[in-house]
Amino acid sequence: MKIRVNRDVLADAVAWAARVLPSRPVTPVLSGLLIEAGDELTVSAFDYDVSAQARIDADVAEAGRVLIPGRLLAEISRSLPGEQVEIVTEGAEAVLTCGSAEFGLVTMPVEDFPTMPTMPPSIGAVGGGVFASAVGQVAPASSRDDTLPMLTGIRVDIEGETVTMAATDRYRIAAREFAWRPTAPDVAVSAMVPARVLVEVAKSLRGGEVLVAMGDGVAGFESVGRSTTVRLLDEQFIDYRTRLTADWSIRADVRVGPFVDAIKRVALVAERNTAIRLSFTQGQVLIQAGGGDVGRGSEVVECELRGDDIQIAFQSHFLLDGLTGIESELARINMESPTRPALIQDVPGDADPAFRYLVMSLRQGT
Repeated sequence: MKIRVNRDVLADAVAWAARVLPSRPVTPVLSGLLIEAGDELTVSAFDYDVSAQARIDADVAEAGRVLIPGRLLAEISRSLPGEQVEIVTEGAEAVLTCGSAEFGLVTMPVEDFPTMPTMPPSIGAVGGGVFASAVGQVAPASSRDDTLPMLTGIRVDIEGETVTMAATDRYRIAAREFAWRPTAPDVAVSAMVPARVLVEVAKSLRGGEVLVAMGDGVAGFESVGRSTTVRLLDEQFIDYRTRLTADWSIRADVRVGPFVDAIKRVALVAERNTAIRLSFTQGQVLIQAGGGDVGRGSEVVECELRGDDIQIAFQSHFLLDGLTGIESELARINMESPTRPALIQDVPGDADPAFRYLVMSLRQGT
């Protein structure tokens, strides 16, 4: 194989694919990036559960395939000077040259690399910005505890032209609804996608439209020359919709920016896992924390309250995760009592809220 490629383009593609490299590969070849030169250059990684492939333009003098240690290639390509990069295979070595820099990298047996999964059939498309926003809103509510796989995923429910994403870690539920363009008007799909994979996809596929594919227990996402496949989790999930549609006797509307800033300031004196206390009265909410060994803090923010005065408490980062997911100027906090969960939602005028976040309250004094 012999190729020449733009340094920035190569480094970007290698970094994209290297994200899925396992930290502890079950076999050494899974730590490698597969470089294939043909009509275009492809950089691929696969660990049997997740695959990533980037396709880029390159000047291909000799077609071929080579398997190079992935993390090392990522570090090298990121550090190269801003000149054309040439990669030539010579026996068991891949020689990478850029300006006066030269690296000879010992290759791995390409024949031992597993066959890359094929992309399942496409079922629709959505703008990269909408996709990234939705994932960013619901992913914080997913769990990092791998002992309960269901809680580490994002539930994706597709019905016709509407997609709903939801996640929970048992202490909160986040859900976001958005419109998309299905390939068939009657498409109906439910799937559990690992949250960490969706987060990585969302970060890097903002540039254009995201094609979504599903089938045979695999989900696929493709945009601007980059594609990812991932093995789906078990479909079991809670009935989140009914929990987000309760009746609420108390409603407070508050401007998101000032409210978030005040909570962050007051939380500086909150010891770990202690409560942020909110006291809602007509026209204002008093935010309080601390009172222990560190100190105490309080701040007042304007709000519009409908219903009775109420005092309620939350873990600060749970509360902030919900509020930072709000994309409208106002956040609506729906409450029933100090001991029941509260529902945080956006206030999109006359439309139904697209984002809902149910969060458990804490007992006062905890």
